[in-house]
Amino acid sequence: MSSIYSALKQECYEANMELNALGLVIYTFGNVSAVDRKKGVFAIKPSGVPYEILTPEDIVILDYNNTIIEGELRPSSDTKTHAYLYKNWNDIGGIAHTHAMYSVAWAQAQKDIPIFGTTHADHLTSDIPCAPPMSDELIKGNYEHNTGIQIIDCFKDKGLSHTEVEMILIGNHGPFTWGIDAAKAVYNSKVLETVAQMATLTLQINPNAPKLKESLIKKHYERKHGKNAYYGQ
Repeated sequence: MSSIYSALKQECYEANMELNALGLVIYTFGNVSAVDRKKGVFAIKPSGVPYEILTPEDIVILDYNNTIIEGELRPSSDTKTHAYLYKNWNDIGGIAHTHAMYSVAWAQAQKDIPIFGTTHADHLTSDIPCAPPMSDELIKGNYEHNTGIQIIDCFKDKGLSHTEVEMILIGNHGPFTWGIDAAKAVYNSKVLETVAQMATLTLQINPNAPKLKESLIKKHYERKHGKNAYYGQ
């Protein structure tokens, strides 16, 4: 493995293995990427390689135009989505995509996940957005690239900041998350799946459950974020 990219490949490998260890993927589904902004490249899991035999050497290095820089295996089928996000959001360092059960269920229902409780509010102050299903025109085109467009368009349409809301559901597809690095993207994937499960159970218990009140949203978010944060510090 080239010494130039060994650290980046190791970061990507460890994040992918954590995604699997957390039970967020089945078989070879799911992927994590990690970016090196100074070198203008990112690392991503190869397509179809089982986690139990994945090695750091298998990780593929590409530029933001999807040109393979290093690697013998075919990169993840979602690579173009990752590349588009890295190219347009230059302040993110890692991206994760899963087909985790509850997250996917909400995506298939084409519903935002309402902010019902403080676990949700510890991480963001809004509902978790679900992008509408892709148009037929975009599906027929460069599908994975257009998924990146779909994500960014959803944030623009909803007036959301990708640095505050580090997760999204793609209608009829599944979740994407991101963060300052690959480890944070994986962390956000687990948070999203847990919140999705909690919301599902909440609505089963009480279909008319109210959203969390604004004062609690503000309190729980601000105690973990911002200049006066104190929770977990």
